[in-house]
Order: sequence, then C-alpha cells, then structure tokens
Amino acid sequence: MRFGMPILTTQDGTEIYYTDWGAGDAVVLIHGWPLNGEMWEKQATYLAEQKARVIRYDRRGFGRSAQPWNGYDYDTFAADLNALMEKLDLRNAVLAGFSMGGGEVVRYLSRYGEARVRQAVLISAVTPFLLKTGDNPDGVDGATFAGIEAAIREDRPAFLKTFGAAFYGRTMLKHTVSEEVLEWNQAMALTGSARATLAAARAWSTTDFREDLQRITIPVRVIHGTADATVPIEISGRKSAALLKNATLTEYEGEPHGLFLTAATRLNEELLSLL
Repeated sequence: MRFGMPILTTQDGTEIYYTDWGAGDAVVLIHGWPLNGEMWEKQATYLAEQKARVIRYDRRGFGRSAQPWNGYDYDTFAADLNALMEKLDLRNAVLAGFSMGGGEVVRYLSRYGEARVRQAVLISAVTPFLLKTGDNPDGVDGATFAGIEAAIREDRPAFLKTFGAAFYGRTMLKHTVSEEVLEWNQAMALTGSARATLAAARAWSTTDFREDLQRITIPVRVIHGTADATVPIEISGRKSAALLKNATLTEYEGEPHGLFLTAATRLNEELLSLL
C-alpha cells in the first residue's frame, strides 16, 4: 500500500495502482489509450452496486501508476495483468478490455492461458492488427500513425483535446457528450507521461494479435460501435470476431469509439449479463 492506496509491484519493480470494489463474480476492466482506470466510472460503480467484484487498474505510465521509461509493449502489459490476476488470486473472472486494453486481454490469454478466466470482452478493441502491411492490406497506413506521433511531440495537450472530441464522435452539431466530459477526458489523458503516451501508441498501432486471437477458446463477446472513427469496426471488431473460435459480435449502431459513455446503460447491462 502507498499512502493507503492499493498497489501492485510488478516483476520489474513498477508500481501499478488498482481498485478492488464489491464482492461476487469478478470482472477486470482494462482501460484504453490515452486514459486511465477512471474512464470506467459508470461501469465500475454500476457493477459493484449489482453485487459484482470490480477490479480496474491504471496501466504503467498512466494515472496513478508509476511512470518507468521502459515496458510499453504488449508482452509487458500482459505480464502486468498476469501479476494482478495472481496477486488477487482471481478465478472464474471476466476480462474486459477497451480499445488498446483489448490487446492486453488477448495477449494475456494467449501467453498465460485461460485457467483464471471464463469469458473475455473486447470493447472498441484495437485487435486484430491495425497497421497496413503486405498481408494486412485493409489496415491503416503507417503515415497516419507517424502523424499522430508527430502531433503528440509538437503539442500533446492540443492533440489530446482534438482526439478526445473525435473519440466520442462529438461535433458542433452532435453533442454525444458534454463539454465537461471532454474536460474530464483531457484531465485523465494528461496524467500519462509523454513517454508512455508515445510508446503505448506505437504498441497499439503496430502489434499483430492475429495469432493470439486464434489460440483463445473461451467465449469472447466483441462489442463495437458502427460509427467508430478511431478504430473502425471493419478492420477491428468484425475481423476479431471472425478469427476467434467462440465469439459473439454485438454491433452498437451509430455509436462512436467511446461507447462506454455514449452507450453506458446498454454496455453496463451487457457486462452484467455476463457475470
């Protein structure tokens, strides 16, 4: 514990902050980029109120976790998750990963097995492989990701502000979330170090999860918005569902990337139904 905070110390000495609420069937919520575990406030509060045990944590480099220089790759992220699963001795758990957090879920199950998990949930996830390559022609051109990196290096707060609005599909005419939510989103994003923000973006944009997905045998619920402009459903949710052995795809019609807020009630009820 650090000043009364629940802390996990990983194998490389990195301190990971987490919360552990409620009792009953456990669900582990893994946040997206560039946010932290606080993004799950609607899901964590609701599920704990419904007698579930809800664990969420801040990825290394973000939120209240430590900010090491190294370790921003999916093998390390999965090792951090494994350390948490073992520390809390979770059994029969549901693992739910949002956006880049879906990568942790998939890599963890591929590397550490399914013994502690009975169901996985991929929400607006970056899987199976976002980068355009010779054997992934439908992916996103590397120049797009290079532009994101350049914008972060040039003016990280300005980039994050613009990115946050697109994240929720908010425009001048379509107020999917309030201005106050965008301010909260910006505050969360700025808790990440510049190093973590850059390195994690490189990880989620270039990691190939196709083989990992094909190793998973437990049921996986794939949830994705059809209007997701950040991680388009055509190259992510639908392809992930096709690669998995035991997948159920739920498409949220007209919802953007940040559907954990824009479709919070529906998502909460769907997650509860899995517990």
